[in-house]
This record gives sequence, structure tokens and C-alpha cells, in this order.
Amino acid sequence: MISKFTTVYAGHVDLPDIGQHTTPANERRYDNDHLASVFAKTENIAKTMDACGYEMLWLAEHHFQHEGYEVIPNILMMAVHLAHVTPRLRIGCGFNITPMWHPLRLAEDFATADVLTGGRTVFGVGRGYHTREVETFGAPMQDQTANRDLFEEQVEIMFKAFNQESFSHRGQHYTLPPRVPYRGYELEEITLVPRPVNLPVECWQPVVSANPRGLDFMIRHGIKGAVGGGAATMSDGPIQAYRDAAARAGQELALGENLTVGIFCHLADTPEQALEEITPLYEEHVKMFGPLGFVPGLTPEQVSITQGRGGWYEAGVPRVQHFMDLGAWFAGTAEQLVEHLKTLEARYPGMELINLSCPMGTPEQMMLEQYHRVAEGVMPAFRKPASAAAE
Repeated sequence: MISKFTTVYAGHVDLPDIGQHTTPANERRYDNDHLASVFAKTENIAKTMDACGYEMLWLAEHHFQHEGYEVIPNILMMAVHLAHVTPRLRIGCGFNITPMWHPLRLAEDFATADVLTGGRTVFGVGRGYHTREVETFGAPMQDQTANRDLFEEQVEIMFKAFNQESFSHRGQHYTLPPRVPYRGYELEEITLVPRPVNLPVECWQPVVSANPRGLDFMIRHGIKGAVGGGAATMSDGPIQAYRDAAARAGQELALGENLTVGIFCHLADTPEQALEEITPLYEEHVKMFGPLGFVPGLTPEQVSITQGRGGWYEAGVPRVQHFMDLGAWFAGTAEQLVEHLKTLEARYPGMELINLSCPMGTPEQMMLEQYHRVAEGVMPAFRKPASAAAE
């Protein structure tokens, strides 16, 4: 049953203009001071969410984005800072893009953050989707098979490092430790220092294609899944597939257990106001994510049109209402959102976390207002009675 609320903030700075008639995505460029303003914005978001009773703030690792869309390069450093300025909010890595790291450096950095935040940093791994980022760091992105092979070996190494007092690894990409002499003996095993304070490590990964190989890998390592709202609500596909993967491993999960669903959400006093306000935010999202393949149903011609100014809907680009009907987006009142989430809760009884996120481009003050609206008008409908919480 839904009992915990989270959000994803991918790290966009406030943009001077938003929507299809404004600056095209590839023409956005901001100076260093404006790009660095993301850190103060993130701190304000975290403090507001903490005060509003949210469970977790998911941050995303991204690089080189002068366009201002996703500009937090090190979410583990950010997590340490945010844990020092908030009393209880957990900070989720949503996600560390593993192919851009050496796996032992990522394991060390997470373990350090875990210690320094008293266990309030939540691990998360992903394969990446920006060629500009992943390939620049020397890892494959265009070759999806090579990317997955590298990713899976890296995650294997990190879980060995987390869970074993000392370990070794011999694989396709890594030989750890190297067979070298060290202080009078031949090096055969190494120890991660420090190791995380909370073992086993809670780890999350995005569920995108619901590929059986990927899901079996997640279940084998106890990795929980974050499912995009569109994929989750167009059908039960990814959520049922995760449950099926668990069953193949001899585990019985309730539908939705160890998963969270993400929904782009905007609340207002009336449905009409919410729709009016979310439309330019949706259009900015399409400008950013359409060319990356994350807006289902767009033709190549429509993707090209969304990279210019205007004329979208005349060319058949779907409006936000289309994705609202599919369940990936929501615009309405708090009462309507409660009704929508109660439907999801009945559909996926094993799901505890729900992920409600402001769309790309939402200004800071509007984001803070949205967190208050959810806290005041939605969360109370999902709070456990005191007697149940005590149990």
C-alpha cells in the first residue's frame, strides 16, 4: 500500500522561457553562475520536502549540460551536503551512471556518503542514456550490448565489495586486484574501505525495457526498480515482468513490491488551471527528451519539429492530455490525485513508494508550492492510522 512519497529532481536550473514557442533545446546555453545555481535550488527543494514529510529526494547524475536541464554532476557529494542541512530526508541516487565510473571508486564514494549521512543515502545504478556523457567518459553507449555487459560486471564488483570482507574479481573488463607484489606478499584480495554502514545495501535501478536479462540481474542482486509512469500504466508489463523475474528466482512478490512508479504531476485549484500550467512544462520536457527516445509514439519527423519553434500540434505531436490518459502525466486537483493514486494502490498492492515529480523546466517557487500542495492535500489520505503504524 502507498505510504511514502518521493520525487525526482534531475537538476534543471530555472529557465527564462518555457514551452514550444520559446528557445529550442539545443540553443539553450547559460553562464557558469546560473548553472551553479542548481545547488542552492536543490538545497531549498530538500529543506521543503523534509518539512513536508517526504520520504526521499531522488537526484540524477549528469554531465556537460550547458542547456541547463540536468546539471548535478556528483549526487553523492550533494547527498552528504543535503543530509547536513535536513534532519530526516533520505537522498536517493537516481541514478549513478555506472559505466562512467570505475566500480570501486563508485563503491568507495557511496560507502563514504553512507557513513557521513548516517545511512540516509540510497544507492542507485543506471546504464545511462546520453551519448555525450557516457561516451565522453570512455564507455560504450551506442553499442547497447557492450554497455550492458560493462554495467553488469561493474555492479557485480560493487556488490562483492559491499558484502565481502575481502574479495577478488576476474572478468571481461576488470581483474581486481591486479597480481602485483605488495609489501612483501603477492596481492590476491582487497577490502573496500570503508564499507557501507547499512548492509545489505538498498539499491535501485530504472526499469525501462523490462528486458528479462536485465530483470533477472536485478532480482539476483536484490535491486529494486523505478518504473516510469507511462510504461507502468499503459499496461502491467514492466511491473508484472519484475514479479515474474522474482518468481523465476523462487521469490514470491506482491504486484508492485520493491517497485516505485513515477508520474509527472501538477496540482492547482481547478483542473483547467492545472492543465494550462502543465502544458508548457510538458512541451519543455518533449524538447529535451523527444530526441532521446523518451516520448513514446513520436515519429522522426515530429521529433524534428519539436526542436524548432511552434507548429507542434498541427504536425500531430500528441498533447499532454494524451499522456494523462495513459497515466504517465497528471494535472488536476489534490482530490483528483488522491483518487488516481488510490486506483494505482488497488492495482499494485505491494507498492509502498510513489514518485510524484515536477516536469522539466518547473520554476523553483512553483516546485516548492507543489510539494506543499501534495503534503497538505494528498499525503493525509495515505497515512497509516497510529495503531497500524505502531505495529
